[in-house]
Amino acid sequence: MVKIEIPARKTFFHTFIFFVCMSGTMVSNGQINPASPVDEVNSMIGTTGTNSTEYGGLIPTVAPPFAMTQWCAQTRESSISRTSYHYNDKTIMGFTATHQPAVWMGDYGMVTISPQSGTLFANRERAMTFSHQEEKSTPYGYSVTLNTANGGKIKARLSATSRAGLMEFTFPASDSSYIFIEASRQEKFIGWIKYDDKRNELIGYNPDRQSALLGPPLKNFKGYFVVQFNKRPASFGTTYRDDIFVGQTEQSGDRCGAFLRFITAQGDRIATRVGTSFISIDQARNNLNTEIPGWDVQTVMDKTKKEWNKYLGLISIRGGEKNERTVFYTALYRTMQYPREFSEYGRYYSAFDDIVHDGVSYNDFSLWDTFRAEHPLLNLLMPDRSGAMIQSLLQMYKEGGWLPKWPNPTYTNIMIATHADAVIADAMVKGIKGFDRSLAWEAVKKDAFVAPAGDSTNKWADRAPWTAYEARGGLTWYNQYGYIPSGCTNENVSETIEYSYDDWCVAQIARLTGHLSEFDFLMKRSKNYQHLYDRSSGFFISRYANGTFVSKEKSNEGMTEGSKWTYLFGAMHDIPALVQLMGGATAFEKLLNENFDSSHYHHDNEPGHHYIYLYNYINKPDSTRQKIYKYTPVNYRNTPDGLSGNDDCGQMSAWLVFTSMGFYPVCPGSTDYAVGVPLFDELKVTIASADLKSHTLVIRRKNFSPTHTKVKKVLIDGSAHQGLFFKHSELLKARKITFWMM
Repeated sequence: MVKIEIPARKTFFHTFIFFVCMSGTMVSNGQINPASPVDEVNSMIGTTGTNSTEYGGLIPTVAPPFAMTQWCAQTRESSISRTSYHYNDKTIMGFTATHQPAVWMGDYGMVTISPQSGTLFANRERAMTFSHQEEKSTPYGYSVTLNTANGGKIKARLSATSRAGLMEFTFPASDSSYIFIEASRQEKFIGWIKYDDKRNELIGYNPDRQSALLGPPLKNFKGYFVVQFNKRPASFGTTYRDDIFVGQTEQSGDRCGAFLRFITAQGDRIATRVGTSFISIDQARNNLNTEIPGWDVQTVMDKTKKEWNKYLGLISIRGGEKNERTVFYTALYRTMQYPREFSEYGRYYSAFDDIVHDGVSYNDFSLWDTFRAEHPLLNLLMPDRSGAMIQSLLQMYKEGGWLPKWPNPTYTNIMIATHADAVIADAMVKGIKGFDRSLAWEAVKKDAFVAPAGDSTNKWADRAPWTAYEARGGLTWYNQYGYIPSGCTNENVSETIEYSYDDWCVAQIARLTGHLSEFDFLMKRSKNYQHLYDRSSGFFISRYANGTFVSKEKSNEGMTEGSKWTYLFGAMHDIPALVQLMGGATAFEKLLNENFDSSHYHHDNEPGHHYIYLYNYINKPDSTRQKIYKYTPVNYRNTPDGLSGNDDCGQMSAWLVFTSMGFYPVCPGSTDYAVGVPLFDELKVTIASADLKSHTLVIRRKNFSPTHTKVKKVLIDGSAHQGLFFKHSELLKARKITFWMM
C-alpha cells in the first residue's frame, strides 16, 4: 500500500523495444538458471527510491522462507513509515532481529546486537561507517566491514534460521572490544535484560510494539530473547538510555541494554547467537538450541541456503538476460517471506486473546494487498502452507472475535474491507485443505452481516487511534442504502466497491458450504457497486443519502489511496457486467486505453494490478500483452530503486511472478486466470494439487523474437486452447503449455 498517488515515471530504464530485444537476444543463448537460484537474488532491490516512503520499502533480510524472525543490518531506527535499513544510509548501528513486515507497519519485539571498539556508546552514536563495496547480502547470509571511530575495522558476518540468528565479529587489537545489546527502545514500553555470568548468557524481553496505538492493548505481549557468546568477557555491564553501569548484571527501562567487554588481538573472532520467542525466555533458549546448536556461521548459511534453493527451485527458468532473471528470482524470494511463521514447535502466542495456545500459527497478513496475487500464488505452489495460513486466520477469529484486516501482530484497522474473505474464498474454490470449512463460513458470514461497534457514528479514518475493530466500517449504511453515502465514512466509494467484491467472495463460500439462501442474497448484494456509477461522468463517485451525486469538484472524494480512475475498474468480480455498465466493449476499451495513455494507471499501488489483464474480457489480448511488455520493465529493475512501489508483503512481487508465467488471477475467489504472455523461453513450475501431489508444468514460449511478440496460439499438452483464460483445474492437469509467437 502507498499513502499518496504519485505520477508515473517519465524516464524509463527500459523501453518496450529494449526489453524485447534483450530477451530475444538471450533466448538464443539458451541460458538456464543455476542449480542455486538463491544466488540469482538481489536482496537490495527495493531498498531505496526517489521518495522517502513510496518505494519498495524493503530491507535485505537474512532468514529462511516465512521465518518468524528476520535479521538485518540496522542503518536507522525503524518506525511506521521507516525501515531498519535504507540503501542510501552511510552508517550501521548494529544488527537487528526485526518483525517489521512492511514500511507502513510497525516493528515489534525487536532486539539489536552492536559490535563496538574503543568507546562504548549505548545510543545512536554507536553507528559506524561502511561501504557497499565491502558489503555482501544474500537471503542466507550477510557480511560487512565496519569502520570504527578510532580507525579500526570490525568485520561482521551473520546468518539465521526461523527463530534464531548467529553473528561472528572479527575485531581489531583492543582492550575495549564490545558487544552491546539493545534490549528495548520504545518510549514508555519497559524492557528488561540480565547477564547470567555462570551461563555467559544474556536474557531479556521487551513489549515494544510500534503499532500499539493502532490496535488493542496486549498486557502479556513480549518479545523474548536469549543471547549467548562463545568467549567469556573481561567485564560486563548494563545501560539505561545514555548511562553506562559497569559491573551491573540487570537493567530495566524503556531504553535499556547490556554489554560485554572483550580484550582482543588483531583478528580475534567472537561469535554471538540469539534465540527469539514470543512465548518465554525458556522457549527462546529452546529455539536457539534446536536451530543453531553450534557456532559456525557457514554451517547456518549452508542450511538456510539449501532451504531457499528448495523453495525457489519450485520455478526454474530458461532464457532472459541476467538482470531479468535476477529480478524474477528476487520477486519469487519476496513472495516467500510472508505471512510469517508465528508458532514455535507446536505452540504459539496469540495476540488476539493474549495467551499461549497449542498449534501452528502464521501472522503479518497484508490482506488488502496480498489477496490479489500473493495468496493465489501460494495456493498454486504450496497449498500445504496456504491451508495452515487460512487456519491461522480462523484461529484469530476464534481468539479475537473477528477475522483480521492487517494483523501486526494483533488487530489493526489499516486499509479497508474484509479481504480475509477473499483469501479464504480463493483457497476453498481451489480445494485447499488444512482448515475448518464450517468455521470459515461462520467467520466470513460475520464479516458480511455484522456491523462493527459504533458503526453509525464512526467514520473510520485511516490510522486513527484504536477504538474498536472496524471490519466493514459503514456496513450499517451499505445495508440501508445499497452503498455508503457521502460523509458516512472517509473512504465510502472504495469501500462500497470492495464490499461488493467481498460479498461475492463470501457468496462463493456460502455456495461451497451449502448455504444457498445466503449465496443468492450475497450475489445480488455484490452488485451494490453499481449504485455509485454516475453515467453522466462515467465514473464511480460519491453519492449522498438522498441519491444525488457529489459535484465534479468532489468526484475524487471517498477513495482509498487514489482517485476516481484508481477505482474505475475495481469491481474485479463482475467485469462482464462492468463492461456493459460502461456502454459495451468499445466504450470499455476506450476507457482502458485512456487509463493507461493518460498516466492514470499506477502500478506502484495494488488497486490497479489486474487492469492490464482486463483487455482479455473484451477479446483484445494483444493489448494486454503490449501493456505487459511496457509496464513490466518500468516497474521491476535490478537496482536498489528497482521496485516502483511498496512490495507489501509480496504482492508487487507476486504480480511479476504470475505475469512471467503467462497468466494472472484477475479475480481471486474464482478459478480463472487471464492469459498473458510468458516473459522467458521456458519456465518449469512445480505445481501442487490440494492433496499435495506435485507435478511439473512446463511453460514454453516458441518463435519469440523482437519481431515476433504477439501470441499466435496457445497449446495445452498439444491441443489448441480456446479462449483467453486458464482454469485452475487445467493447470493442475497440464504438463505442457506452449505459447507460439508470431
